[in-house]
Amino acid sequence: MTDKLLTPKRVAEQTAGAGARPAPLWTPNDVAEFLCVPVATLYQWRSRGIGPPARRVGRHLRYHPDAVRAWFDAL
Repeated sequence: MTDKLLTPKRVAEQTAGAGARPAPLWTPNDVAEFLCVPVATLYQWRSRGIGPPARRVGRHLRYHPDAVRAWFDAL
């Protein structure tokens, strides 16, 4: 099952030749790996309103990769 987890690296590999296919949404673990910060830091940033934009999908928190990159570039 762990071989199916989407990491930022795997997202890039999967979408490299995908054409118009949208990139999968990232989990908090994916974003933490991309930004090299602990997951707890993401949750703190979210509660303070200073982290990358995220949306709830049911009870799960998801991030759009382009929004995370745009947030990071704006720092």
